[in-house]
Amino acid sequence: DKFHGTFFEMLGNWSLGDYWKKEAISFTSEYLTSVLGLKKEELAVTTFKGDEEIGVNEDKESVEIWKSLGIKKERIAHLGKEDNWWGPAGETGPCGPCTEIFYYVGKKAPKKYNPDDNNWVEIGNNVFIEYNKTKSGIYEKLKQKNIDFGGGLVRQLAILNNLDDIFKTEIYLSIIKEIEKLSNKTYDKNK
Repeated sequence: DKFHGTFFEMLGNWSLGDYWKKEAISFTSEYLTSVLGLKKEELAVTTFKGDEEIGVNEDKESVEIWKSLGIKKERIAHLGKEDNWWGPAGETGPCGPCTEIFYYVGKKAPKKYNPDDNNWVEIGNNVFIEYNKTKSGIYEKLKQKNIDFGGGLVRQLAILNNLDDIFKTEIYLSIIKEIEKLSNKTYDKNK
């Protein structure tokens, strides 16, 4: 679709035991609003709602941090493991809940965030790597808590250029133009 490709570049950074949720979320908010200049009023976030099956509680800490940074409660959604949990990369290993950040690319952002509205585009996330999934399927707390921030480069570029489609960014535009020339078809009519 217009915001998901088969190839993508991520901007990111890690904290390996240096800082935790408050700092990570604050750094992300500062990056998106102060560095990129995105409007806080156009942002929404999701947090982990907890999962009894794996024995991990709701991430209330992230909710409170986002609220303290000016994100209204209507713009915070609490989602399950399928949406707000990362890892492990294999059957076992480090994993944890995450908070994802979305920007509204439609005309005017609604007061309440709706995860089913495709005008909300994920532009970044913080993964809170605080568990280890064992071979027996148990989620144990790690001794060291780590942060993994990731942000989609092309999505951010599209949003900064007021585009509603990553394939209209300068990264893809020359390729699209060549395909249009070879096929005698326009991208807008033949996605």
